[in-house]
Amino acid sequence: MALDRAVANYLRHIAIERGLSANTQSAYRRDLESYLAWLAERDVSEPADITPAHIAAFTTALRTPEGRPLQASSLARVQSSIRGLHRFLLDEQLVDVDVAREVRPPKLPSRLPKAITIEQVQALLATTDGDDPLAVRDKAFLELLYATGARVSEAVGLNVDDVIDTDIVRLLGKGGKQRIVPLGSFARDAVDRYLVRVRPAYSSVGRSTPALFLGQRGARLSRQSAWLVLQRVAERAGLDSHISPHTLRHSFATHLLQGGADVRVVQELLGHSSVATTQLYTLVTVDNLRDVYTQAHPRARWGAGGAAPRDGSAGR
Repeated sequence: MALDRAVANYLRHIAIERGLSANTQSAYRRDLESYLAWLAERDVSEPADITPAHIAAFTTALRTPEGRPLQASSLARVQSSIRGLHRFLLDEQLVDVDVAREVRPPKLPSRLPKAITIEQVQALLATTDGDDPLAVRDKAFLELLYATGARVSEAVGLNVDDVIDTDIVRLLGKGGKQRIVPLGSFARDAVDRYLVRVRPAYSSVGRSTPALFLGQRGARLSRQSAWLVLQRVAERAGLDSHISPHTLRHSFATHLLQGGADVRVVQELLGHSSVATTQLYTLVTVDNLRDVYTQAHPRARWGAGGAAPRDGSAGR
């Protein structure tokens, strides 16, 4: 089987049998198109013709491109795409050996999620107050993002029927996994107001669609439009221009943990497959814990030469 046909079969496999998200499928397709082009330049067109030396050379080319080098996370994703393809070729008995089995992705540093404060979230949401239809839509969308910790793709992918009994939302996450997340009272009220006052008018403009959040032309709100919504309200609130929909997801998790939520509960709400991913958010709250400790513990506030309280309470 020709290599390009084998890659097409693999992409169908990850879409249908593994149920990977559309965004992941697109990333794998781009990575493998680049891989095929590199191999074609070396007259490699059959799966059986690929050797470990080809894999090593391609990996080296990724690490030292003529232009800007790939970030470690991008390099890891490309290598994951290649490993997946070669495992598939072996499973389908198109080759006798997995030539990518020795490929090891770079170790990625643990990056702390960036969250904004509760006060900043409130300032952000306050910019969408008012009766203007666009403001009503934007408030409902942003309130839902912050109330549920949804990824932007999950939020724009919501249908009206995914809001259950007005106070629960059904999110479709990575790999087609569903999860149920409560809506707080602010988000519930904002979504109800949008459904009653704005969505019917937006829906009448375009084709019939079950989408929950619509643009002014009646089509489902896109990820790009959602990003622009947040950029617009962040600018009005005087916040950092680098705030993105994912910032609200990070803030959702951080504020829950600061409020005393169990990390396993937060893991379930975020839809993380591993609690280790969720535990990154606990590092963000360390400074807050240190401040609370310093204020509350009787032996944390005086230095080695400091005086104990005069009432003698330190010795009790």
